[in-house]
Amino acid sequence: MWEESDMEKAIKETSILEEYSINWTQKLGAGISGPVRVCVKKSTQERFALKILFDRPKARNEVRLHMMCATHPNIVQIIEVFANSVQFPHESSPRARLLIVMEMMEGGELFHRISQHRHFTEKQASQVTKQIALALQHCHLLNIAHRDLKPENLLFKDNSLDAPVKLCDFGFAKIDQGDLMTPQFTPYYVAPQVLEAQRRHQKEKSGIIPTSPTPYTYNKSCDLWSLGVIIYVMLCGYPPFYSRHHSRTIPKDMRRKIMTGSFEFPEEEWSQISEMAKDVVRKLLKVKPEERLTIEGVLDHPWLNSTEALDNVLPSAQLMMDKAVVAGIQQAHAEQLANMRIQDLKVSLKPLHSVNNPILRKRKLLGTKPKDGVYIHDRENGAEDSNVALEKLRDVIAQCILPQAGENEDEKLNEVVQEAWKYNRECKLLRDTLQSFSWNGRGFTDKVDRLKLAEIVKQVIEEQTTSHESQ
Repeated sequence: MWEESDMEKAIKETSILEEYSINWTQKLGAGISGPVRVCVKKSTQERFALKILFDRPKARNEVRLHMMCATHPNIVQIIEVFANSVQFPHESSPRARLLIVMEMMEGGELFHRISQHRHFTEKQASQVTKQIALALQHCHLLNIAHRDLKPENLLFKDNSLDAPVKLCDFGFAKIDQGDLMTPQFTPYYVAPQVLEAQRRHQKEKSGIIPTSPTPYTYNKSCDLWSLGVIIYVMLCGYPPFYSRHHSRTIPKDMRRKIMTGSFEFPEEEWSQISEMAKDVVRKLLKVKPEERLTIEGVLDHPWLNSTEALDNVLPSAQLMMDKAVVAGIQQAHAEQLANMRIQDLKVSLKPLHSVNNPILRKRKLLGTKPKDGVYIHDRENGAEDSNVALEKLRDVIAQCILPQAGENEDEKLNEVVQEAWKYNRECKLLRDTLQSFSWNGRGFTDKVDRLKLAEIVKQVIEEQTTSHESQ
């Protein structure tokens, strides 16, 4: 098994430019850590994907866990990793980064691939499922929970009919030691015990229930729940648990459906789909983890090993051809991931009467309160006015995720960002972030993804707090 020392030895400190040419303009995709780019090995002219992360402990852990799993044919390979100082055009000085060279996946994401098939059959869905299950089995045998299993993280090697599908992005993966308390998920793919862990976690913070000596945890079985949802979507083109109400948090009706395992197989799309397929979905979407299929149970299931033709054409390809619908679903997923990542950092929710945040304190004096009467408060820096710079950053997060009803949200956001910048001009991460969001010094010139901004500002707070503690 890959130990941390093994990973450190594997990371090269020589310049990546000695071995690779990087195409800085061609982007394969984009995430919160920035775009994935194309690089070319000089000695062979072979194309690879290049992911660039700030060189931090979290990034090194992602690399370590991915390296541990990457020997499997259904997991995207890491070719090599460089630790270099890189300076982008908008930066005033170089910054330490990890440059992760990975195999190129030319075939695109799962949803996109299905939408390209005029005749995507149940047999093909079964074959894709088997490959995903084999990737998960490999992770789970290494005691790693992926925690972000969704169609966007399943990529095809190329455009050939028999191209393998591979699992990528280990940014939220963790060693499963029975203590995976971090609520990290995308709404349509979230397991009920993740919601239960989140619910208990929030109640404990609010003092509603005493902190349990053995808190409700979730583990690798959540990956299996997510697999069940993915199979359902592949077969019919829509998720089993959905809400008519678009929201930045999981709506109550969707939450109730997930917690009770309430889903159906509507006749219009499911009449031609085999009972074997429905059976594997039912057994994966069990609310109680102990009743859910294990990964070995999935791989042994008749649907994955059937000799029947299963050549019925699925309705999912037709439904997924509507790019606007797919984009809307993916945007909702991205918002939920960002929302959960904010909670992943050291943030607690406190009643309005305890408020130290200047924006919300002012609202309290005016007799108004934000939605749900809560505000974002950092546990480690809770003393009033203990650090004005950090308070100004927290104001930005408050405005991003709890804007006051009736005020001009854009103007208010510009105002609090100006204040945060005034007190944090030396912070490179904040400077880089504002530039990437088209900040001109007085306001944003483009539409802002507020949850993404809030997430990065939380990273700024974390970085600033760590910096202050080390001084």
